[in-house]
Amino acid sequence: MIYTVTFNPSIDYIVRMPRLEPGAINRVTYEDILPGGKGINVSIVLSNLGHESCALGFVAGFTGAEIVRLMQTSGAKSDFIQVAEGMSRINMKIKAAEETEINGIGPKILDSDIEALYARLDALKPGDTLVIAGSVPSMLPSDMYERIMGRLDGRGINIVVDAERDLLVKVLGYHPFLIKPNNHELGAIFGVELATRDDVVPYARKLQEKGARNVLISMAGEGAVLVPESGDVIMSEAPKGTVVNSVGAGDSMVAGFLAGYQESDGDYATAFKMGVAIGSASAFSAKLATRPEVEALLKTL
Repeated sequence: MIYTVTFNPSIDYIVRMPRLEPGAINRVTYEDILPGGKGINVSIVLSNLGHESCALGFVAGFTGAEIVRLMQTSGAKSDFIQVAEGMSRINMKIKAAEETEINGIGPKILDSDIEALYARLDALKPGDTLVIAGSVPSMLPSDMYERIMGRLDGRGINIVVDAERDLLVKVLGYHPFLIKPNNHELGAIFGVELATRDDVVPYARKLQEKGARNVLISMAGEGAVLVPESGDVIMSEAPKGTVVNSVGAGDSMVAGFLAGYQESDGDYATAFKMGVAIGSASAFSAKLATRPEVEALLKTL
């Protein structure tokens, strides 16, 4: 079973308009409401691919209830902790000549809520997969990633981490099954600029030396690279297509990798190919990609 954790889920209100004029009334030409959060995206894409998962995290208020409803509508299971105070955040994403985001705060999370999350994680079994993704909100301890991975250490659970800089580096000693920085995030860890697929390989190996088992690097238009624990390197150019919405493409790659890994009984090349296809398919779509879109792209790789 695959579980995902999103610490601060959101309702994403997405609008499009020709241009945004501050101080004036702006009328939109398109709008949509989606559940937001990196782990939530992974769960929805897994559902789109026909794989079961369960999304964990904290929700509150009427917006939290809507997140749960939207997850049900997408076919993805969830078991969120219902927080008593505050409401789940609303993030507004304005797509005009330039993209603008206005992000909400989120509910107040108590120690008892954190213990409730731990109880759900304690129920994971050997062979399960846990995806921890995104930033840690200010209402939680800054070392939440480390606390969770320390708690699950040695229990045979494959943990996937999709986070930036210190959040990622500090958990490498727990030997995560998969980490997925993009080339800019990888470069920021080491203070270098990484522009090509060949550039990222030695730095991916440095993360393996620190404890990561498999390192998957997304590179937008430059494609992607996988440095698996087997020692070889797998690369791919980016599939051809028009980018419509890059939000969720990296999360889709994680979901695709896990789906491909399960479907191929652990073949890294197949998992990588599926990850690249679903990541690109989501980027080429207004919403997170579906299985038919992925199958079409797989034929081009």
